[in-house]
Amino acid sequence: MNITAITYAVEAGVSVDEFRNLLVTSGLGRRRPVDDAARLEAMLANANLVLTARMDGKLVGIARAITDFSFACYLSDLAVSDEAQGQGIGARLIEEMRTHLGPTVSLILSAVPEAVPFYQRIGMAPLPDCFWHRREF
Repeated sequence: MNITAITYAVEAGVSVDEFRNLLVTSGLGRRRPVDDAARLEAMLANANLVLTARMDGKLVGIARAITDFSFACYLSDLAVSDEAQGQGIGARLIEEMRTHLGPTVSLILSAVPEAVPFYQRIGMAPLPDCFWHRREF
């Protein structure tokens, strides 16, 4: 993809189809319920902070989160299409999210193993004392 202007925005109207397509083209679709449109719709509807990256109107990146805007934010999805990876879009989406949240809100995420080096490179610290109940998918 040619380097063109990327528009970043808080966006509440991402469609299920473009969300699904982005999850698939980013590689994150292997870990998301991309064949369950109702669940994808609920994932979008119930997130309370969605940041997007668009090139010429096409969705090429998304950061989808749940937050109280006061203390904590869980970044549940960070996806960049394979054609747009390597342009700093993921790092910029996290930077934009931190700007919207402000300095008093912790940003928390669970990384897929292959993304760990990316998060380390942008300065995020691993937390060895986190716990979770794994979903059944």
